[in-house]
Amino acid sequence: MIQLTVNGAKRSFDGDPDMPLLWYLRDELGLTGTKFGCGQALCGACTIHLGGTATRACVTPLSAAEGQEIVTIEGLSPDGNHPVQAAWRDLNVAQCGYCQCGQIMQAASLLKDTPKPTDAQIDEGMSGNICRCGTYPRIRAAIHQAAGQAPATNTGERL
Repeated sequence: MIQLTVNGAKRSFDGDPDMPLLWYLRDELGLTGTKFGCGQALCGACTIHLGGTATRACVTPLSAAEGQEIVTIEGLSPDGNHPVQAAWRDLNVAQCGYCQCGQIMQAASLLKDTPKPTDAQIDEGMSGNICRCGTYPRIRAAIHQAAGQAPATNTGERL
């Protein structure tokens, strides 16, 4: 039996240890904020925090989460007011919105490791998250805002 903690709640799973963590979160726990995108860890839509690190849930077997803390978008902030979430709302980052939970989770991890990132650090830290709508300039500006920084000049470049 696999023991883990999801958004602060102790959980156990007595099924296939090779099941992708994404399916456990969505299908077993009903935490549908974590999205399926590519299934190959290339797009970032399924980004969660596993043991405090941004992780792609679509390719992470449940067995790899044994004994670890998992945080999904639903658990990032009980009231939805994590600084990154607030900045996303303030700057109307989302367009279609499909990738945004993964973007937010990646940005929160980036800011935990690099509290005052430069544009280059944001570009590098967010490079594994794809937005088909191209909201990259707004993503960068929201990360700066969440970090308490004024955005650098917005060149409109893709992250």
